[in-house]
Amino acid sequence: MNCKTNTLRDAVVLALAVGATGTAFAQENAGTTNLDKIEVTGSRIKRADVETSQPVFSMTRQQIESQGLTSIGDIIQNISTNGSSLNSTYNNGGNGETRVNLRNLGSNRTLVLVNGRRWVGGTGLGGAVDLNTIPTAAVERIEVLKDGASTIYGSDAIAGVVNIILRQNFDGAEANAYFGQYDKGDGSREAYDFTIGSTGERFHATLGVGYVKEEPVWAGNRKISAVPVYGAIPGTGNSSTTPEGRFAYYGNTGRVDSSGRPVFGALRPNGSEGYFITDDGGSTYRNYTSADSYNHAPSNYLVTPQERTSVFADAGFSLTDNVRFKSTVTYNERKSEQILAAMPITLGRAAPGTNGANIVIDADNIYNNTGRDINYIQYRASETGGRIYRQNVKTYAFNGAFEGDFEVGNRFFNWEAGMFYGKNDQTDITNGFFNISALRNALGPSFIDATGVARCGTAGAVIDGCVPMNMLGGAGSLTPEMINYAGFTAHDVYGYEQKTYYGSIGGELFNLPGGPLAFSLGVEHREESGFDDPDALINSGDTTGNARTATSGGYDLDEAYLELAIPLLSDLPGAQLLDFSVATRYSKYSNFGNTTNSKFGFRWKPITDLMIRGNWSEGFRAPSISELYSGVSDTFEDVRDPCAGSYSGGSPNTSIPASCAGVAPYAQANSQIRTTVGGNPDLGPETSTSKTLGFVYSPSWVSGLDISVDWWNIEIKNAIDTQTAQEMLDSCYVAGISSVCSLITREQTGEISNMLAVPNNIGRIEAEGFDFTVGYRLPDTAWGSFNFVWDSTYMTKYIVEKPLQEPEERVGLYRGGSARDNNWRLRSNLIANWELGDFGSSVAMRYYSSQVENCTGSNLSDPRNIPLLCSDPDRRTSAGAAPRNHIPSVTYTDLSAYWKAPWNARVTIGINNAFDRDPPRSATTFANSFDPQYEIPGRFYYMRYTQRF
Repeated sequence: MNCKTNTLRDAVVLALAVGATGTAFAQENAGTTNLDKIEVTGSRIKRADVETSQPVFSMTRQQIESQGLTSIGDIIQNISTNGSSLNSTYNNGGNGETRVNLRNLGSNRTLVLVNGRRWVGGTGLGGAVDLNTIPTAAVERIEVLKDGASTIYGSDAIAGVVNIILRQNFDGAEANAYFGQYDKGDGSREAYDFTIGSTGERFHATLGVGYVKEEPVWAGNRKISAVPVYGAIPGTGNSSTTPEGRFAYYGNTGRVDSSGRPVFGALRPNGSEGYFITDDGGSTYRNYTSADSYNHAPSNYLVTPQERTSVFADAGFSLTDNVRFKSTVTYNERKSEQILAAMPITLGRAAPGTNGANIVIDADNIYNNTGRDINYIQYRASETGGRIYRQNVKTYAFNGAFEGDFEVGNRFFNWEAGMFYGKNDQTDITNGFFNISALRNALGPSFIDATGVARCGTAGAVIDGCVPMNMLGGAGSLTPEMINYAGFTAHDVYGYEQKTYYGSIGGELFNLPGGPLAFSLGVEHREESGFDDPDALINSGDTTGNARTATSGGYDLDEAYLELAIPLLSDLPGAQLLDFSVATRYSKYSNFGNTTNSKFGFRWKPITDLMIRGNWSEGFRAPSISELYSGVSDTFEDVRDPCAGSYSGGSPNTSIPASCAGVAPYAQANSQIRTTVGGNPDLGPETSTSKTLGFVYSPSWVSGLDISVDWWNIEIKNAIDTQTAQEMLDSCYVAGISSVCSLITREQTGEISNMLAVPNNIGRIEAEGFDFTVGYRLPDTAWGSFNFVWDSTYMTKYIVEKPLQEPEERVGLYRGGSARDNNWRLRSNLIANWELGDFGSSVAMRYYSSQVENCTGSNLSDPRNIPLLCSDPDRRTSAGAAPRNHIPSVTYTDLSAYWKAPWNARVTIGINNAFDRDPPRSATTFANSFDPQYEIPGRFYYMRYTQRF
């Protein structure tokens, strides 16, 4: 961060950077070797000055190891600029990935590089990178560019760039062993890695292996997640689909509504309105009440398990004094798992708009003693042990290049030509689903044959292999034979492949008053393709799980870029330094055409202690394969239908919009509504404009102090957005947007049977704020050496605009539900380090500012919950009642200490969340009553042993 001239500091920083990136080349003169120029994240021009016009935050391997985490993704998610993104605490909705989301603008708008090259897209068909595909043991350092960089790196670099630099030029051998566990005795993590390398005059080679195993934490083992909605009326958020079953005859109740239309509803065997429970086929039964609802929370993971194995290798060889070959190879295998409560089987009238809508428990089924068809069926198959989702992801990556340097007229030039190949192979196995067609057979007519064996069908039309199913026998009535016939194991296969061919040349052209004009000119060709091949039953939709059709697609592009570093003035009064940086990039895509993006930046040092910097850049994001070509799939979002007459629990809807006229005011017993989503091949790219302006101040009168402040603003146009189910309902019935209404399908009874949601270039997003970083290394004392780093991001604006909707200011607003979107005004990290001889310690504090959330959604459909869950239940606006909840700020404190043993070893112990801060409770979040971005309850203890040879 120091912008003063300091020979020792510059040498150390340069050596670290060269050891990390391996991009410097040597200049030999009179028998000495001097480090020359390196490539800094955010620029392709090799330079001796590590400061650019764009703010960059870096983290060394020692800082990475001191955090006591086993995933490089978890480490990156702790930086102050990160927003909401997938991690291992996402169980329902997670898939084992961990992502980064700079500025909270979306993980697909943050570009991830490895050794300066674009990393292979994640398992979501290129929408974002899964950081768990990068071996943690291989990482040397992390650099985060807090600015847009599409002109330098191409698509996706709208919010910023994360450059993960792997270990290179390693000489010797090193082994690490790590173990950690929560104070509750669960969630253990272990990691082991070994690295060996050798460096000579003309070659270097490094080989490493790593293994990580992370055990789960069950939601039932923490008080805040042991129930669906912590702090609410008991039973809130419970499921009406229970292991005992919930049944009815759905038909005409004999009543009429205010318009004289017949009212349809659930009936019991005696003709009374409502649902019933039975354990003997219906010979006897009792009324279903809300007290019978099912607490599904303890059957879920709070932290999901993972197992990762990795191999990485790096090598380089000088073919001549001026030509070198270098290559990096990585392999990473991830095995991960999520568990949800057992499959809720909903059939007949309980499942409008699905293949199971016309299935009944036939009056002639041997387990049905009611004498009539049961056409409203809800049954949770607890006998299966739950829905278990397992992923096996194998990631391969190779980067190989020739590079060299030459001299023309006392001017040095460098060149590079190479290729990158990356591939993700993923196989998913899911247990606990059921085949709809098999359920139809098993619940249809059945009989006992002459040998006493239960058969499906009739005596004259036996369904071979079918086993009649008993859902009316109470919990545990499904036998293994019944499950084996009607259940199935889903096998899904995903693949993603990326090939990049690149070449560049750079150097210095001629002198300007401030120094030589430097340039980098390069071309790239990239090909990306991916597929999603779901299980045949899932592809057909003949399943109780979410249906999904196959996806396959790809594109290619050609790009060319030019970057110039223009030094105008130097070593003058009022202009110790003044230079400009300009760049432009042309991209031609096979699927949507071409785009050109440019940037301009400057650095100005009016005095030696102060540098003022600024940057303006254009950016873009090409739509991902998933957004373009994704097949249709089902999702069941939690919504509140504005047209429903009442909600789960019987609470009436007293504010039905006039636009609901013609919709029968049905009782919305199930808040999770089927929504069909898919790709849109007509999508175009998103475009953006990024601006930064700030300064770096290193006062000569305070040695070791560096202060930087940067203002930033990012505006995204043509943002790709898919409306949520709730947004669609509100757009149709509250905002009156007819085009959205046409995407909503209802049954005659008024129930929603389906909604269709596809992405479109319809949004505008603008985010603005300040980054503030202070670094201070105190002079050494008899008590040791101390240094501090305080890094903060303060957001002043986050506006989202969609057609025919008022712009929404989201700063400080938590958007719960399935979105789980945090918009902290301030995130701040403070790290203090102490070293004395062979001992050292660190204190890290992570601050998340408070937020507010609107008290709406299914958790609050019962008005009695509003004062229990909302800190401001009586809040009103001009539009009427608008209760809100305040989510308090939280600070986590992590402690670690180390000892350097005499036998060339290092022992580190640590405690994360040392003061056992519980996560702040949310009234609207989708699961666990707190957002997955916060730490789970409990202290985490760990120890790491490092042995060097």
